[in-house]
Amino acid sequence: MLAPSCPKPPPSFPPLLPAPCLCHSWGGPGRAAMAVTLFWTPLLVAVPPAVHITYHAHLQGHPDLPRWLRYTQRSPHHPGFLYGSATPEDRGRQVIEVTAYNRDSFDTTQQRLVLEIGDSEGPLLPYQAEFLVRSHDVEEVLPSAPASRFLSALGGLWEPGELQLLNITSALDRGGRVPLPIEGRKEGVYIKVGSASPFSTCLKMVASPDSHARCAQGQPPLLSCYDTLAPHFHVDWCNVTLVDKSVPEPADEMPTPGDGILEHDPFFCPPTEAPDRDFLVDALVTLLVPLLVALLLTLLLAYVMCCRREGRLKRDLATSDIQMVHHCTIHGNTEELRQMAANREVPRPLSTLPMFNVRTGERLPPRVDSAQVPLILDQH
Repeated sequence: MLAPSCPKPPPSFPPLLPAPCLCHSWGGPGRAAMAVTLFWTPLLVAVPPAVHITYHAHLQGHPDLPRWLRYTQRSPHHPGFLYGSATPEDRGRQVIEVTAYNRDSFDTTQQRLVLEIGDSEGPLLPYQAEFLVRSHDVEEVLPSAPASRFLSALGGLWEPGELQLLNITSALDRGGRVPLPIEGRKEGVYIKVGSASPFSTCLKMVASPDSHARCAQGQPPLLSCYDTLAPHFHVDWCNVTLVDKSVPEPADEMPTPGDGILEHDPFFCPPTEAPDRDFLVDALVTLLVPLLVALLLTLLLAYVMCCRREGRLKRDLATSDIQMVHHCTIHGNTEELRQMAANREVPRPLSTLPMFNVRTGERLPPRVDSAQVPLILDQH
């Protein structure tokens, strides 16, 4: 049973909740089904459609709503709704804080919604059915008129008896996909209804395994009666769920503790006791063999790097005389240039004179054709 109470908002902002603050509970007090009843309330209904208002609702002292309560608003142009079905675990007093934001004037106001959730006092509704309505969104079914129209149309498919609305859930909250932005596409809504009367033969046939098998093959389900919900409500008859709680579920049997000894099984052969083994040899082989291989590779590398050097003498003997003369000439010229840098007043270096033998220091006669004389006389 839900008993809401709401304080009055400040006079500078329109009332956030309907006045008086009545939270709609389908069936009224004492009509809760299996300790579950549908609660819903619109937010800020006395506001012109041109005003853009958004809301934020949360449990007092917490950043989010309780697990059983949901909030929905299509856009700032549409009203917002708080709806949900409390369970026996949610008994007690819950305070919901709702904050409204005016997107045009940037005014804000806050109001508290106090919910007293108690035990159900009416008759139980053991027969519960859930339908997927693909032609509506959740905020289109929450107002009183569409919900009453759905229950009246469903009465033609059920046995005579009072039907109660137990829960409304958006198909998106149950794993549905967001529809394409095409006119006429809806998100879909799950509507759960309860009654004290048994299910009709028509509903039992729709929820039978044969009907589900036809739906899995892409064929229409088994519907033996006239669809009184059409054309106002497009129900997916392949997603109808029936729950019968008239027969109490058997309690889970507690396991009986035994003596801990397994019974004799001819197919179970327990392993015999294994003899003691000495793993010292295995450990030594595992450790010493890699160490010996690494040591041999290290010695081989040291021999190649340190003991196989050919030496400078062998290198010079393998080099031709022309390369050696060229190399010595470069070093000699370098030393001469360094001496000239220390004292600029020196004769012209011999290496700059024409046709000068760098090895012997001998000058050639000036009448000799320099083009026929090699630069290095050893080249004859």
